[in-house]
Amino acid sequence: MNNIVLETKALNKYFNDPIRFQVLKNIALTINHGEFVSIVGKSGCGKSTLLYLLSTMDTDYEGEIYIHNELVTNRSDAELAKIRSENIGFVFQFHYLLNEYNVLKNVMLPGLKLAKYSTKEIEHRAMEHLKTLDMQDQALKMPNQLSGGQKQRVAIARALINDPLIIMGDEPTGNLDKKNSDMVFDIFNQLTIEKNQTLLIVTHDNDFAHRTHRIITMQDGSIIES
Repeated sequence: MNNIVLETKALNKYFNDPIRFQVLKNIALTINHGEFVSIVGKSGCGKSTLLYLLSTMDTDYEGEIYIHNELVTNRSDAELAKIRSENIGFVFQFHYLLNEYNVLKNVMLPGLKLAKYSTKEIEHRAMEHLKTLDMQDQALKMPNQLSGGQKQRVAIARALINDPLIIMGDEPTGNLDKKNSDMVFDIFNQLTIEKNQTLLIVTHDNDFAHRTHRIITMQDGSIIES
């Protein structure tokens, strides 16, 4: 049981605008430690909605979500914020770097918020992650001085700063060309091989998906293959 990082039971989600509509139907999935999993399906099938439920950022659903065998359903906002900070790293289609801070400070921010380590230790850890991603020489640059691929590498370093149980990605290569998409895939793959990092990535990129360990295919709010 300890190998399970993320699990859902009978997950249902409804939208009520303008009429009640079921967007996720009886989702049951398990993600194991060290797995590199992709979620695919046509636009509107519920992929990103599912990811936002799994990330605990959307709490309006029926069913149960477990992170590391701990039930996170019906927790308070403060409890969920702590669970997210400690357990989940995020990489989105858009990097969401803060333009007023340099690369190093952007990577440090989630660590400073969690405050598990001293500022000096967080800075050291941030530099180590930037080195892993071959971005240490860009540490003092501002985000607007970076290319799209470089910004996404910084976003990955930021996602790693708190040693998350799982990294969740919502179309992390959706804004990148083929060369940079391949680079991001290679980084993720290296993380699973060298760090046993668990990854769950929503993607439209079939080439990306087919190189991951496992593909979860969604259709009309249901998982049809996993």
